[in-house]
Amino acid sequence: MTGMTGMTGMTGMTGMTITTRPGVASRCRGDGNRPPAPPCGGGLPARRGRWYTWRSPPIRVIRRDIDRGCERAGARAGTRVDAGSRARARLHDSEGTTLSTRIELKELTKRFGGSGSGGILAVDRVTFKVEGGEVLGFLGPNGAGKSTTMKMLTGFLPATSGSASICGFDVATSPLAAKERIGYLPEGAPAYADMTPEGFLNFCAQVRGLTGEAGRKAVARAVERTNLQGVLRQPVETLSKGFKRRVGLAQAILHDPDVLILDEPTDGLDPNQKHEVRALIRELAKGKGSGDGGRAVVLSTHILEEVEAVCTRVVLIARGRVVADCTPAEFVAKSRFHNAVTLEVVTPDRADVPSAIRQISGVAGIEEVETADAGHGRRVRCVVLAGKGKAVAHEVSHLVKARGWEVESMRVEAGRLDDVFRDLTRASA
Repeated sequence: MTGMTGMTGMTGMTGMTITTRPGVASRCRGDGNRPPAPPCGGGLPARRGRWYTWRSPPIRVIRRDIDRGCERAGARAGTRVDAGSRARARLHDSEGTTLSTRIELKELTKRFGGSGSGGILAVDRVTFKVEGGEVLGFLGPNGAGKSTTMKMLTGFLPATSGSASICGFDVATSPLAAKERIGYLPEGAPAYADMTPEGFLNFCAQVRGLTGEAGRKAVARAVERTNLQGVLRQPVETLSKGFKRRVGLAQAILHDPDVLILDEPTDGLDPNQKHEVRALIRELAKGKGSGDGGRAVVLSTHILEEVEAVCTRVVLIARGRVVADCTPAEFVAKSRFHNAVTLEVVTPDRADVPSAIRQISGVAGIEEVETADAGHGRRVRCVVLAGKGKAVAHEVSHLVKARGWEVESMRVEAGRLDDVFRDLTRASA
């Protein structure tokens, strides 16, 4: 379950590995001379041949090992993250969360399989900020580096160079303080297949330190927000793809974080479910109350309509580099179809409509021309492209009226997101 930052194998924290659910036995193979290290926490293994079996420790042991893992991670990064610094992070929680900048990436870089110029450069000096209240659409083709960037931002992967911070806390040097403020829905929304959503969310709440009444309220709130009431006691492995995605989203918002990192949150959802999740994302971005500045939401998606539906900003990456950072309106305005006029007319005299329209000043070209007989004339449909910074709708309308053409339809396009996506990602290749 890589959705809860703080644990590797289950939650994405380097320095510890959890291979089983709490209370479930785990088997590891020894080297013939000594048993392997236990999966999480101590305890003596029972040996059978070269196989060793442990029963996973209780939640308090798991949370203890998370803290120790974070301390080791901080030490490797050159900064000791001890109990005192964790307490100071909690003491200054209000100071961190009142910062307007929730997420900041500076020259973040990841190279796999080599150093220097060797290996595969997956993310190349990515730099941007996300303010509270923003919903950032993180776009890019497959293999562009979106998921890798998200994994570095949540502490699941170490960066090769550069830095990432959450509410002012560096992910590498203050991992606990940063991860306490993150809700993460990773790619595929992994969860334990044999657990029920209810058991899974209760487990996540305990790992997050939400116990007793606080834990029950947190789970109930997450269930209500994601509409999981009907499948709470059904094994996760029997759920549809859409419901599995909603279980993952529930664990991401369970602890009411300041930052949400969502990788394809509407993948597999039907149109009604997509509408509900988008409404929830907009609600979550508004924050917990007046004066808190709102949450920051980073939303990775291949569904371009989602950008217009829910995002307040767009960052597009290709080949590991940022190629666009703007509002959705500015992004769609980069399309060559921005201010284009889609026109369908019937001409009684079989006039050459495209040639007549090309004479209009400001027209950059005509595309998608279709003609057909219309009984009393000829039906012509075309898209009239406007020059950069030009608007030609008024001139086209005036020509149509002057020529006496019968208008079937006429509309002005804001632009086409898929057109911009293709142009920018191909240009960076």
